[in-house]
Amino acid sequence: MALRRGFKAEANSTADEVRGELGLHYLDALDPRALAEHLEIPVRDLSDLAHAEGGAQHFTEVEPSAFSAITVFRGARRLIVHNDAHAPGRINSNLTHELAHGLLLHPPTPALDDRGCRHWNQDIEDEASWLAGTLLVPERAALSVARGRRTLEEAAEDFGVSAQMMRWRLNAAGAYKRAQRTRRSSAG
Repeated sequence: MALRRGFKAEANSTADEVRGELGLHYLDALDPRALAEHLEIPVRDLSDLAHAEGGAQHFTEVEPSAFSAITVFRGARRLIVHNDAHAPGRINSNLTHELAHGLLLHPPTPALDDRGCRHWNQDIEDEASWLAGTLLVPERAALSVARGRRTLEEAAEDFGVSAQMMRWRLNAAGAYKRAQRTRRSSAG
């Protein structure tokens, strides 16, 4: 993941600020729906749209891994539609990723290009992924998890994320290496 210079520090600062606005300590789990409400961005479950034509039911029942979430624009207003057929930790990541786009003021882009292929801007997707992870598991929390006695799965459950997300955040923050250095310097 190649992020622009200084983005990781900005993401840490943004996450601290946003979590502070929500009254969260760095060890508290983030509720993405509370953040969406705070940002005044409505959230809709894909299953609510399953009765409509267009295949929403396909993504909730037949092939749920094919669709996670999307931000729909109407002028400057945003609406997030997410796949509520996913596991709770995945849903939290999906919603927080879309909310990160909003926090970063990423502009709307067409879902499909002129050939009908998915439009994808890797830079803004990487930024949203990084900020989402930082919002869900702040750097200080990742360090605390690495220094603590909880298993990765226990920590993931405490933060309302998947074990995969927790592992990614611990690795991205260099938490295990930093905790190991702290232990060595304390022992020496």
